[in-house]
Amino acid sequence: MSGRRIEQARRRSGLTQSQFAREVGISMRWLREIEAGNPSSRLDDHVVCAQYLRLSTGHIFLPLLFSSQDMEFPRELSYGDFSELERECIDLIAERNIKRIQTKLTPRWWSKRPDKA
Repeated sequence: MSGRRIEQARRRSGLTQSQFAREVGISMRWLREIEAGNPSSRLDDHVVCAQYLRLSTGHIFLPLLFSSQDMEFPRELSYGDFSELERECIDLIAERNIKRIQTKLTPRWWSKRPDKA
């Protein structure tokens, strides 16, 4: 699925396989493998290609997330744009960790100060 999205976005951008491969620093043969969906293609190459084309990487990482939870990724979800969902996930991670870090960095005597509620 990722390879197909990369190929479609590359074509929409008007780039040939040769031009695109050169731009992202991979061989044209390897780009063909990625676009063909070869299972031996490396995840990081998919990410580099997707980022260069300004594609959401959710279509790469969400199936992995489902798999890590022993769940099948519904194919119907493969066709959406995950940009907003990615931002919401980052917001959630930041929010949870900022609170935790702030708590760890707050000196215990601050709770006794009248100017700190």
